[in-house]
Amino acid sequence: MDQSQSGTNGIGQRLRELRQKRGLNQQDLASADISVSYVSLIETGKRIPSDAVLKNLAERVGCSVDYLRTGRDDRRVKELELKIAFGDMALRNGVNGEALQSFSEALAHAPLLGEAAVRRARLGQATAFEKLGRLEAAIQLYSTLFDDPAVVPGSAEWAQLAVALCRSYRDAGDYTLAVEIGERAMKTLDGLGLDYTDDHIQLGSTLISCYQNRGDLTQAQLLINRLTRVADENGSRTARGAVYWNAAVVANTRGKFQESLAMIERALALMAESDNARHLALLKLNCGNYLLDTGTTDLDQVQRLLDEAREALLEWGNTTDQVHVEAQQARLALHQADPDRAVDLASRALGLLRNESTHTAGQIRLYLAQAQYERGQSEEAAQTLHALVRQLGRVAPNRNSAVVWRQVGDLWRQLGHAGEALAAYDRALGEAGLQALDKLTPSSVTTA
Repeated sequence: MDQSQSGTNGIGQRLRELRQKRGLNQQDLASADISVSYVSLIETGKRIPSDAVLKNLAERVGCSVDYLRTGRDDRRVKELELKIAFGDMALRNGVNGEALQSFSEALAHAPLLGEAAVRRARLGQATAFEKLGRLEAAIQLYSTLFDDPAVVPGSAEWAQLAVALCRSYRDAGDYTLAVEIGERAMKTLDGLGLDYTDDHIQLGSTLISCYQNRGDLTQAQLLINRLTRVADENGSRTARGAVYWNAAVVANTRGKFQESLAMIERALALMAESDNARHLALLKLNCGNYLLDTGTTDLDQVQRLLDEAREALLEWGNTTDQVHVEAQQARLALHQADPDRAVDLASRALGLLRNESTHTAGQIRLYLAQAQYERGQSEEAAQTLHALVRQLGRVAPNRNSAVVWRQVGDLWRQLGHAGEALAAYDRALGEAGLQALDKLTPSSVTTA
């Protein structure tokens, strides 16, 4: 419909569309002064409503008289654009719930907005859903935007949406689909022969993290080697920092703890001037974690890093970020021989997770069981491990879950449960991709 149309038929079309969009029938618009048949005549363009009737109808369908008469309402449009701008600001400030409300309110009046404003609001809505941990809703919106023919492959908007989709599927635990989306997007870029921008480098960095989570460390390292050269030549400090950040995660997964620490410290130096408080906090969280992996005795430094990360993530992070920082604080408390504090921190982290079945939840339950064991509560530790085993059994096999299974076996062994320890070690080997020996039946065994 041409919203600039100001004739009688234009009024009728706009009235009918707004009525139907709000789920109203013609009787809902009728009143003592406006009959149902008169509403029908207006909608079919056979009657020109008076100003008083227009005002009454506009109130009932939730628009201005100007919009109903002409298809435009500049005052209302400006109000909606301000809502979108407020949503953007709320996202930057970490007030994700308010951001979602602003974008949703603006989109409720999408017919009044231009195409660009609607896309901006939908992207903001998807981002708010993602930051609030509502990943299914975020993925649905990101997918719709990404598949829009108006989005040009290789453009900054296209790259941003590809990164968001890849990241959301990764955080939802669907590493296979996350990798497929990332690889397909990288292949598109290669086919276009475009120079790499920060958005393209960020796409590659996100794909590296997906490879790492899936346990495909060879592909991750190959992409790291490629992106490091590109980022050092063409990327900003932030883009280079993102590459080194993911390189650190991969090195840590490979057990190269000193290398991972050096990489994360380099990423932190590169991104120190960034205005992204959340990313800086997560880097500090990783740095503290990797220091513990190296066996550092400077636990005060680790405590400082984790405290700084925690303070920032309480303001700027999402629930997942806060879970990770509480988990690492629990791990540090174990290194500090403070099992009571470790129990409190691990319990708090599990409360934030709300019984989710992930390898992260398994790792936190492991910290809780270890702290209970160190407090002399062997029965409670065994109960926690049993709950962990049930929960971890519902997690899709990958390298991260294999690590947790291995550590579960270690703790079962400390508790003196040899059978449970053996079963956990067996799961660890299986989820790491190592096949067990084929079972032989007596008839299949050849004797001399």
